[in-house]
Amino acid sequence: MGDTENTASCADPPDDDSGRLTAAWQVLLEGATAPRPPAPPECPFCELPQDRYATSYTGHWVLLEPGIRVPAHTVPPRRRWIITSTGTAVNLWDAEPLPGATCRIPHRIACPRLEPEDHWPWVTALRRHNLERTQRLFELPEEGLPDAG
Repeated sequence: MGDTENTASCADPPDDDSGRLTAAWQVLLEGATAPRPPAPPECPFCELPQDRYATSYTGHWVLLEPGIRVPAHTVPPRRRWIITSTGTAVNLWDAEPLPGATCRIPHRIACPRLEPEDHWPWVTALRRHNLERTQRLFELPEEGLPDAG
């Protein structure tokens, strides 16, 4: 008799011979899926401009929320991005941040067009702020506009 109640409903991510995640899955899990240059560094979902950084995965980029640096200990593991001295963005995964360290957060957790990943009050507020920004940029009022004729 086998134990089928605890079986996962989907396949596990593939790993290499040492048990590590393959680079392709790691890229997806970390969100290093930003449009590559020369495309503009805009979110493909909300179209807001972002800060784009190359990652340690060759040919992969990540969009980070512009101008936001937060105390690293306030951000859950796997959402902390550090910019190295060479300008490369590195996700330290589960590494404990040093006291006083700051990090950047990926735009995907604050994108107003994506389903929220986590429920932090400050990210919820940032998501609302970004929604207001997209409305100001892309949703012009229909009343009172002059006819183009």
